[in-house]
Amino acid sequence: MAQRLATEYVKATLKLSEPQMHQFLRMSEDGRIHHRVKVLDNGCQEIVLEDVSGEEVHFPFDRQEGFYICELSCRLVNHHLTNVVRKLFMTFKGDGVVHRIYEDFIMTYVYAQGSVRKIVEKNGENTRLIYEYKNTLLELQRVFQARDVEREINRVYAEVDTLLDTRNHTSVPEELHQIDERLAQHQKRLFELEA
Repeated sequence: MAQRLATEYVKATLKLSEPQMHQFLRMSEDGRIHHRVKVLDNGCQEIVLEDVSGEEVHFPFDRQEGFYICELSCRLVNHHLTNVVRKLFMTFKGDGVVHRIYEDFIMTYVYAQGSVRKIVEKNGENTRLIYEYKNTLLELQRVFQARDVEREINRVYAEVDTLLDTRNHTSVPEELHQIDERLAQHQKRLFELEA
């Protein structure tokens, strides 16, 4: 099995509320990792997680509209620190791109709201899609709605055919006028449905 050499977070974003910030600090502390909090200007904070091996990762949090927003770009080598950061990223529903670097290839993970949406393997010049999230429920809803539109189009066409047959057998001007108005309404509705 290939051994991971490093993990890179590229413009990874976290958005935490005040209670989540406290939970973030509690989750990041364990026997091997310790955190420091640096308070910066305007209520901004930088949380530094340090592994006993000395490797550090800096989380710069800006205070915006009652939330702490972190945009993180870093490269991690220590596996324990990497796993802690990954858990934090997933728990707090981070967005961004993560490169897991191996000796002969790179696996790129695209996250949205803490879930993997896409995995791509890059081996030299070759790129291969490994996984891509598909919202099957949403796709089924779209298909169902498309069929509803088709059914309504068929219903309107059937009514138009009936109206045209009635129009061909009527010579009363009042009835012709009413039929023409209904045909105009159906024409407008067909235009909307087919668009």
